[in-house]
Amino acid sequence: MAATAVGCSGRFKAEALRRPCKPSTSSAYSFSCSYARGLVRLERRERFVRCELGSSVSGSASGVLGQRSDFSSVSALEQLKINSAERYTKERSSIVVIGLSVHTASIEMREKLAIPEPEWPQAIRELCSLNHIEEAAVLSTCNRTEIYVIALSQHRGVKEVTEWMSKKSGLPVSELSKHRFLLYNNDAAEHLFEVSSGLDSLVLGEGQILAQVKQVVKVGQGVVGFGRNISGLFKHAITVGKRVRTETCIASGAVSVSSAAVELAAMKIPEPAEFVSARILVVGAGKMGKLVIKHLAAKGCQKMTVANRNRDKVAAICEELKGVDIIFEPFDHLLACAAQADIIFTCTSSEMPLFLKEEVGSFPQASQVITGTRLFIDISLPRNVDPSIGDSEGAKVYNIDDLKEVVNANKEDRLRKAMEAQIIIADESRRFEEWRDSLETVPTIKKLRAYAERIRLVELEKCLSKLGHDVPKKTKRVVDDLSRGIVNRLLHGPMEHLRCDSGNDRMLSETLQNMHALNRIFGLETDMSFLEEKIRAKVEQSKR
Repeated sequence: MAATAVGCSGRFKAEALRRPCKPSTSSAYSFSCSYARGLVRLERRERFVRCELGSSVSGSASGVLGQRSDFSSVSALEQLKINSAERYTKERSSIVVIGLSVHTASIEMREKLAIPEPEWPQAIRELCSLNHIEEAAVLSTCNRTEIYVIALSQHRGVKEVTEWMSKKSGLPVSELSKHRFLLYNNDAAEHLFEVSSGLDSLVLGEGQILAQVKQVVKVGQGVVGFGRNISGLFKHAITVGKRVRTETCIASGAVSVSSAAVELAAMKIPEPAEFVSARILVVGAGKMGKLVIKHLAAKGCQKMTVANRNRDKVAAICEELKGVDIIFEPFDHLLACAAQADIIFTCTSSEMPLFLKEEVGSFPQASQVITGTRLFIDISLPRNVDPSIGDSEGAKVYNIDDLKEVVNANKEDRLRKAMEAQIIIADESRRFEEWRDSLETVPTIKKLRAYAERIRLVELEKCLSKLGHDVPKKTKRVVDDLSRGIVNRLLHGPMEHLRCDSGNDRMLSETLQNMHALNRIFGLETDMSFLEEKIRAKVEQSKR
């Protein structure tokens, strides 16, 4: 049972939430049912806590607003009254991941929600402008579009992000809700760690996803909203991905989407001699295209045409694969090249189809080497090939979702390797949770320093007023330094007990106890300055 629980993937947990729990002898299924019931209990408890705290928190927040003339907006005040119990309780914000993947949604849905990399910063800014979202990140690939957020309220945060996704994609909220997966906090972190390790990929163990996770961090640097929690989560995911690939054999013999596409073409032309002699066109010479070319060469294909906008990329591939005859063609010649090809691989970032049914209908018949049927293997998202082309005689169209036929081969061996990786993920999930727990002390440190500084300034002012108006500047500086020194010496002990090595369980537990004790002793939990600052920021943001 322990091994099964450790090996349970993020998508399995998501599926457990959607299907009814029935008695079963399967330990994995029992685990999913108990997990779903646990979440239901947590949601009920959260609603109860919100009801209990709603009136008191709303009243306190309204009191803060009443003292400030620049918070006169009635709509903002009403909005605050409604949401304050969820936004500003003592519970910390939640990590939430909302997404569609190859395991939960069709390619038709995924391509509508796909977010190109240049649009990620704007998407982060839009998400963080939502009322209950503090931080955000976007991971959008050919197999998935996942939105990671730090939400002030789980329920309202999910609602706002889902509505944003609906507006972005044009898909109804009801349709998105049927196919999305939804995970919180440690389950969300574990899911990302599985993704970066290649465990959640269509092709188990594929390595390209780790580079895509790294790109999220690279693009997010300097973007307002890609904050400490989200940045820390993705950086930790990169560490997990590297560790899994170093300490397990999951990457050995693993296939990528590109190699699976080549394998699929080979399966459709079972005779090796016919496959090698087929006329091949590769559209696109980016990362995916380059991998397709390499895998074709490994299969024995020594001649192929590559259509690309940039000649230099194709020249670099030719230099690397000197034994392969690669013919470059500009995009202007794309249709002419496709008309002469038997197998066409498309792997570009084009948002519009490159091949339409009416254009392909005028192509001559493909070579008799492959029985006159032209193969389009489209591994792009959005798709580069109009799927209706497959309805016409003499053409077959395959996309990313059709690669499952290849992926199922040797699946048991890769699953054994995945179990080794899950042990590492469980360990790293605990480390990440400890790191996140250690961040809880940061607001207390700031508030304690601010509390001490207010007292110091009041007492300093009293002292200087007693000394008279003609006190030399040097004396004022000495008295100021003296007051600072006393405060720093007094705070040194408490501050030391609010810092710890997050890898030490005992120290972390003691640190959190110390944090709660200091909050009670100095009344920091009732200090409304931090709350007021968050309210002001959100209201001002909504006005812009």
